[in-house]
Amino acid sequence: MQTLTEMVYKLGPPGGLFDDSVVQNLVPDLSTGAKRLLIHRAAAHGEIQRLKRGHYCLSPEYRKSQPHPFVLAAILHSPSDISLESALSYHGLIPEAVYQVTSVTSRRSRTYETPVGRFSFLRVPAKHPRAGVGAVRMEPNGWAFIASPIRAIADLLYSRKDVRWQSDGIGFLTESMRIEEEDLRAIPLEDIEEVIDSINSKRVRTYLTRMRNEMDR
Repeated sequence: MQTLTEMVYKLGPPGGLFDDSVVQNLVPDLSTGAKRLLIHRAAAHGEIQRLKRGHYCLSPEYRKSQPHPFVLAAILHSPSDISLESALSYHGLIPEAVYQVTSVTSRRSRTYETPVGRFSFLRVPAKHPRAGVGAVRMEPNGWAFIASPIRAIADLLYSRKDVRWQSDGIGFLTESMRIEEEDLRAIPLEDIEEVIDSINSKRVRTYLTRMRNEMDR
């Protein structure tokens, strides 16, 4: 086992996740070049995985716990919130497995291909970026901000520029997204006004307003 791997393993970070600040604290007397060499050697031996610049994860055989993908998303691109298909799947609203973690951000859109999965981030302009979003503890490996069902639907609508209530109606959700109408009508609506007020898209605001009226019948 490489020196750095052994030190991080003994430290036992949740999910095996660590960054350059951890390396600095473990070997404060080494030069920047020497620290980089430790990281390079551990990565070359397959003992650590690079997630992005300055962020790493112990390889599976050296982890004492597994990193939660939602926690990883927050590390890769911040600020961001789990939303879109990932949030709808988390809330049990869409039946199929989601093969990438989807988030929204107030920063620029981007995608990360990492050894532990694919993570996509969509920029969604909003007056209040955390409207309809709550902090959830992902035991035992940290916290994640996750969109409520209504906020996840709003973000999904924003991403699908061709979807409009006038032409697609509730069928976009029940047919295209395969959300059961019974489940859709059971979605709590307490945050819908906050989300409607926040989202920076007249098309999405109109869809949510008409959807709310339809669900209130």
